[in-house]
Amino acid sequence: MERDLKFVKTMSVADFKAQHQVEKIEVKRNENTGKCFFVFGFETGACSRKVQTKELTDPVISEVCSATTGDTFFLLHQRGEGGATTLAIL
Repeated sequence: MERDLKFVKTMSVADFKAQHQVEKIEVKRNENTGKCFFVFGFETGACSRKVQTKELTDPVISEVCSATTGDTFFLLHQRGEGGATTLAIL
């Protein structure tokens, strides 16, 4: 899925919560599909596979757009996923 995505904006979890005026983000799993998603307020977002495999050590949330469908959504993922190499954190 990630190769089909254009990353529009990436932010820390704290910045995302402040921007959307929510105190918490809940990560849940659909027991029918096994896929994880996150809930903030009354809205939901997608999760990368690293959430399911518990490899998420430095989470960020990105607004992404599917090149195939044009759909825009939020994605919880590991910092550095998405094809860009982090050269410095200032």
